[in-house]
Amino acid sequence: MSRPAVTDASPRWPAWLAPLASERPGRGDLRRAETTILVLIGLFLLVATINDTVRKIDTNHRLIADLHTWRTITGHDYRNLSVEQDLKGYSTREIVCGNTRPGPPGEHVQICLVMTGPVVHGLRSTHGGYYLPPRAQDLPRNRYGCFGAAASGGFCGPTGVTAKPKSLSYEGE
Repeated sequence: MSRPAVTDASPRWPAWLAPLASERPGRGDLRRAETTILVLIGLFLLVATINDTVRKIDTNHRLIADLHTWRTITGHDYRNLSVEQDLKGYSTREIVCGNTRPGPPGEHVQICLVMTGPVVHGLRSTHGGYYLPPRAQDLPRNRYGCFGAAASGGFCGPTGVTAKPKSLSYEGE
């Protein structure tokens, strides 16, 4: 079956790729099916892109609120805070750690607060936390002084002593 190709495009394109001068005889079912499949793939990619963008914006909004909450609760306006997200469970739980007194990150005792729930008035709920000694990795065996949900949630290792610090809790309104 020969294809009626456009004469001026023939030298530039192979015969099977050249544009047609007229529609082939028949109902065009194959063209409709191909177009439908391409439109469906395009819609799928559009929905996936929008979903990914919205999720990223929501995560960034939550992380900004986490940093603001830590600064509000502790009363320290430190900029070098570390944030650990729950990437395995896809939850909205983050742990924000920062020094209890001024200095380079990790040089002094750190307080880590567990943030959960939605952002309310620019802040998130804090239901517990723990302390880390200077220059220690954030591992359960190094955590001590667990309080609130961190004590009951198994955030501290077997040697982690549970204690309630002086009013370091905030519940979003």
